[in-house]
Amino acid sequence: MAQVTNFFVGANSGEGFQNLFGEILELEDTYDFMVLKGGPGVGKNTFMREIGRTMEQAGAKVEYLWCSGDPDSLDGVVLPELKCAIADGTSPHVIEPKYPAAVDRYVDLGRFYDLMAAKRDAEAVKAHTHEYQAAYARAYRCLKAARQVELDTVAAAGKTFGGDRMDRRVEGILQRELRAKGREQGRTTKRFLGSITHKGYLWRFDSVDTLCSKVYEFTDSWELAGESLARLHRVAVDNGWDTIACMAPEDPSRMEHLLVPGLELAFVTSRPGMDYGKKPFRRIRLDAMADPEGKARLRFQTRMTALLRQEAVVSLKDAKASHDKLEAVYNPYVDFEGVRALAAMEAGRLLSWMG
Repeated sequence: MAQVTNFFVGANSGEGFQNLFGEILELEDTYDFMVLKGGPGVGKNTFMREIGRTMEQAGAKVEYLWCSGDPDSLDGVVLPELKCAIADGTSPHVIEPKYPAAVDRYVDLGRFYDLMAAKRDAEAVKAHTHEYQAAYARAYRCLKAARQVELDTVAAAGKTFGGDRMDRRVEGILQRELRAKGREQGRTTKRFLGSITHKGYLWRFDSVDTLCSKVYEFTDSWELAGESLARLHRVAVDNGWDTIACMAPEDPSRMEHLLVPGLELAFVTSRPGMDYGKKPFRRIRLDAMADPEGKARLRFQTRMTALLRQEAVVSLKDAKASHDKLEAVYNPYVDFEGVRALAAMEAGRLLSWMG
C-alpha cells in the first residue's frame, strides 16, 4: 500500500493568511512542479485528486496538502520519490515559475471555462467574491483579537517556566535518540500540521503516526516547548537527519511539532484544541513546570480567547458558504471532462518517470 501523508501549507491566523507555499519543495532538487492557474470552480481540486489517486494506485508515496479555507479541498500534492509536485498557484498563495519548463511550469485550467457563458453571470460572480472576502476579513479580526488576549497568558506562564528542568529532559532525549547519521546536514521541510478552519481546528496527527512509531508528547498550554523543539531540530539536522518542522499557524517562526522520519521519531505538542489523543512513547508535562500567578485571570483570558476563535469559525463558515455559491456559478460552465483528461495525461507523464 502506498504511503500517504497529510499536511497544510496555508493557515488562518490573527495576522491573516499564513503561507508556507515556498516550502512545498526545494526547486534546486526538483524534476517537475506543476503550478495550477485558473479561478474558482475550474477544477484545480479535481485535477490534483485525479493525479494523487493515480499515483497512490501505482504505489508511489503521496503527500496531500489541504486547504485551510476548505479542508476537504487540496492546495497541493507532493510526490517525494519522483521529486515532483502540483500546487494551486492562485491568490492568496500566488506561485510563479522560477525555472520555467526546465523545472516548474504553468498548467492553465482556465482554458476549460466557457468564457461567454461565464461573462453573463459577472454580477453574481462579483457579489459572491465580495461576500467571501468580507467574511474572511471578519474572521481575521476575531483571530487577531484572540491572539492578543492569548499572548498575555503566554507571557504570564513564561515568567515562571522552569526551563532548567526541561533542558535536562531534552539533554537525555538527545543522548538516547538523535545519534549522528553522517557528516552531511539533514534537510528540513516546513509544514503546518493543522489550522483553524470553518470546521474548527483540524490537526493531521495521522501523518505523525504514519511516519513515526516513537512519539514524545509535550503537554503545553502556554507555548513553552518552542525552544526545546528548536534545539532538538538543530541537533537532528546537524547529525544528518531530514526533518519535517511543523510550524505554529499563529507564529510560523515557532515550531509546534518535529518529525524525524528516518528515525521514526516525533515530538508533538498537545494542548486544549490540539490534542494528540493517543498514548505516546513518553509524555513530558511542560504545564507542570510553570506556575503563573493570577489563575482566575488566566482562566478568564482563556475563555475569552476561545470565544473569539469560535466567532472566527462562524465567519469562516460564512466565507465557505459564499465561496461555494461562487463555485456553483462557475461549475456549469466548466468542461470537467477536459480537466480529467488533462490530469490523466499528466499522470501518465509522471508514471513514465517512475521507471
